[in-house]
Amino acid sequence: MLSPKNRAYLKGLANHLKPSLNIGKGDIDQTLLEVLDKALEAHELVKVRVLETASSTFEEISDSLCEGTGAQFVGKTGHIITLYRESKKNKTIVLPHK
Repeated sequence: MLSPKNRAYLKGLANHLKPSLNIGKGDIDQTLLEVLDKALEAHELVKVRVLETASSTFEEISDSLCEGTGAQFVGKTGHIITLYRESKKNKTIVLPHK
């Protein structure tokens, strides 16, 4: 679980990032989760854009992505979800102490 201090730190790091994944009409399937998993392993901090055509609610999508990849929800800005998961092989982000 991310502390408020860690969440604020990660939001600051995510400011310059562009969304690396778009979710629209289709359901969240295994292929989408695999792509997100690879992005999280490579970058640790990833933004996902939820298009207005998405068939599920924002909260359902966010929960599904976190459950399917083991990521933690950092925040929501408009239609963009920011997710964080510590990389196993390529750790680059060091969180402040809790």
